[in-house]
Amino acid sequence: MSSENADAGHEHEESSVWDVVVVGAGPAGASAAYAAAVAGRRVLLLEKAELPRYKTCGGGIIGYSRDALPPGFELPLRDRIHAVTFSLNGRLARTRRSRRMLFGLINRPEFDAGLVEEAQKAGAELRTGATVSRVEQHGAAVPDRRTVALVLSGGETVLARAVVGADGSAGRIGAHVGVKLDQVDLGLEAEIPVPETVAEDWAGRVLIDWGPMPGSYGWVFPKGDTLTVGVISARGDGGGTKRYLEDFIARLGLAGFEPKISSGHLTRCRSEDSPLSRGRVLVCGDAAGLLEPWTREGISFALRSGRLAGEWAVRVAEAHDAVDARRQALNYTFAIKAGLGVEMSVGRRMLKLFERRPGLLHAVLTGFRPAWNAFAGITRGTTSLAELVRSHPLAQRALSAMDR
Repeated sequence: MSSENADAGHEHEESSVWDVVVVGAGPAGASAAYAAAVAGRRVLLLEKAELPRYKTCGGGIIGYSRDALPPGFELPLRDRIHAVTFSLNGRLARTRRSRRMLFGLINRPEFDAGLVEEAQKAGAELRTGATVSRVEQHGAAVPDRRTVALVLSGGETVLARAVVGADGSAGRIGAHVGVKLDQVDLGLEAEIPVPETVAEDWAGRVLIDWGPMPGSYGWVFPKGDTLTVGVISARGDGGGTKRYLEDFIARLGLAGFEPKISSGHLTRCRSEDSPLSRGRVLVCGDAAGLLEPWTREGISFALRSGRLAGEWAVRVAEAHDAVDARRQALNYTFAIKAGLGVEMSVGRRMLKLFERRPGLLHAVLTGFRPAWNAFAGITRGTTSLAELVRSHPLAQRALSAMDR
């Protein structure tokens, strides 16, 4: 073969290998694809479903979520929340209000589709209806040590210099990496259309109800003419969780309205020693088990970890050997642990406190203004649980006491 033909063959081979392939087009995957595409890399975003698609999710967008969005992204807000009613299993209800917006509410189909569109505008290519059946970093499907092979359910093989797994906690990529999970919760939710008079009563206000089972709570999130009503508790008592949702809806006076969607979802938190990468494959969002253990808030964790995964995947793709690829993957792990990992550690301790003393937590939030101010600061993104614990010795002592 002439040198000219050899060069042409090499260019064809390179063009068939993506710099970064992202699996999963939720908030984590779309953020990763956007970050890698903005860096000028060839990015493929794979999604098994057709978009838009429904996801079981309250849809709360706190300050950290807004800060992690692509520049200029317009949130498709369904409501802006300025008040929170707290109750203790239906009792002792008290409403706290704020002149400034606490957080916004979105519907996931619209929100996710908007993020994917931003990734596409940045240069990422989207393929829907694409299910990954296995990941290979060695073997016949892999042409060289710089390449990862993703084998799709139809038999097609997609090649990449780096892969980001954002396909959920039960996805293929997390299993390939070896993600370990130590907290699994069951969330049940109903999307309930309501008359205008009922919708007006809820506009701008959410309800958070500390539930009857350890670590459980329920919520009502208003979104125009629909109320998103849900509950979450530790997996293992599905019947109890279902009864909690039914009782919750009944005592709210909403049992007479037919839900347009009823759904369930398992949330899974990673173990502290769980890996976040394997070779040239990184995981983020739910696929990595990244969410806040106490509230099980996952959108901000998905957006932030997705952005980091996309940025570090670019560096992994540029690595010319396994040692350098491993170094870049470890840098991603350090970045996650230094930020989101610290927040998760504090969240685990808060969950322990909440499981043992929900009444105490309710009394503090509803009767102690500094606690309400801290809650408002967290929702607005001006502070975090970790920052509060670091800066308040009393909070440090309280959580330390729960560890004993």
